[in-house]
Amino acid sequence: MQSAPHDIVSGVMKRWGAAFTRLDATGLAALYSKHAFFFGSNPLLYHGKDGVKAYFEGLPRWHSPSVEFTDVRTAQAAPDLINVAGTATFTIEQDAEPLVVKITWVILREDGDWKIVSHHVSSKTPLIDGAGQ
Repeated sequence: MQSAPHDIVSGVMKRWGAAFTRLDATGLAALYSKHAFFFGSNPLLYHGKDGVKAYFEGLPRWHSPSVEFTDVRTAQAAPDLINVAGTATFTIEQDAEPLVVKITWVILREDGDWKIVSHHVSSKTPLIDGAGQ
């Protein structure tokens, strides 16, 4: 019996959040596909597990990082593919203003486990006023 997409995504997000709290670049990279594309908080596109690991190794060593995922939407696009969208709120220091971004993932089954194959974050601040209204 397969798990519902929401349950699969919740499990990936829980592991992702735990690894992010430890700033564990190796643990985070393990959650990604060997074919991953990764757009994070800088303009560079990272590829594969090694690229994802390099991104997280390059982050500052914050004292109390955490992330909360909200407004999560999932869609089973194919039997082994789940589309994910939501909001990620990153707290990087206790007294700092949180960083709130839109996040999208595409998760696929790879080698018997669910892996993130596409990761993209973008600003919650509108870039064009009135777009889509």
